[in-house]
Amino acid sequence: MKLASRSTPVMYRARLAAVTVALCLASSVAHAQFLVPPANNPPVNNPPAQQPVFPNVTDMNSRLAATSALTDLGTNFLRRLGNHATWGFNTAANSNPSGAGASQSTAPATFPVRAWVEVYGLTSRTGAQGTFVGDKRETVGGVAGFGATIAPNLSVGIWVDQSHTGIDVPLAAQSAKLDLTQVGVNASYTVGEWTLAAAGVHGFGNITGRRATALGFANSGYNGYVDAALAELSYYWSIGQGRVVPKASFEYLRAVTDAFAEFGGSNPVSAGQATAERTRVLIGAEVGHYWIVDRRVIDISAYGKFVDNLHQNISSVQVSLGTNTIAVQGVRESRYGADAGASLSVGLTNAIRMYLSYDGKFRNGFESHQGLLGFEVKW
Repeated sequence: MKLASRSTPVMYRARLAAVTVALCLASSVAHAQFLVPPANNPPVNNPPAQQPVFPNVTDMNSRLAATSALTDLGTNFLRRLGNHATWGFNTAANSNPSGAGASQSTAPATFPVRAWVEVYGLTSRTGAQGTFVGDKRETVGGVAGFGATIAPNLSVGIWVDQSHTGIDVPLAAQSAKLDLTQVGVNASYTVGEWTLAAAGVHGFGNITGRRATALGFANSGYNGYVDAALAELSYYWSIGQGRVVPKASFEYLRAVTDAFAEFGGSNPVSAGQATAERTRVLIGAEVGHYWIVDRRVIDISAYGKFVDNLHQNISSVQVSLGTNTIAVQGVRESRYGADAGASLSVGLTNAIRMYLSYDGKFRNGFESHQGLLGFEVKW
């Protein structure tokens, strides 16, 4: 009996421990049944950082072409004034209104006042250069002028030129139009066989551009200006009814196109002001011959000149899209080149003449061709 009473507490403690272990196991199983499995979420892919959008280097090709058109038209008009002032036949006619070599008895009285009108067409082409893919240009225009001999051997004139130019840049899907008005003055003074001439031009115009984009055309409108001056010295060498007239010229020109911002299309860009400045010399000669037919003068002449662009300062253009900007270099002429042309003058009466002329420019990567018809009246 004593042995049984001693074992009772031991058995009680063993049973209590077994119950405790069983409760713990039951609690663990119950807890495990109610655990929420971890979420099986797909991996998070963060979108890549958006790359900045910059203008294309060809976005301003029509702008570069328009600046080149301004300089070309300014030079053409300036040369026209200079050639008119030093044209060899005028020098001959000043000493004999019926033409050098004509009988003085057939010469009418000197005409101190002249007026003229001209119409012309011009085509030009510029090759690729840097980021510029090249262009084609066509121009039609008209000129009116008035001149007078205001003192012995001193003549002056004033001219107005109005032109319209279409610019095509097909490889960049761009085009532009330039409406240009130019006002020019010229003067010439003759001493013996020498003639000194000067001319000045100021031009102003409106330019509109179109650039094809994914969402239609991006359009632009801005102004352009050109200023130019020329001095030319010539010597008249008479050979019977023919002539040789050596000439040397100095020319300065500056053109400016305003800043603008495109509108329409996708990713319209804006552009800063552009300038082009050029100084050059031209050395050459005119050769000509005239005939007197039924008291009327028929004259033919041709000229050629070597061109040296001594200095060119062609600015780059700042092109912006949003906050991003690039610089695009303007179009330059080659250092050396040549100008050549020919003309035919027919006296319809003693006071009226009709004339045709051709003028060409030839550079490395650029050439232009101009044809002109004019009428001059003297009184």
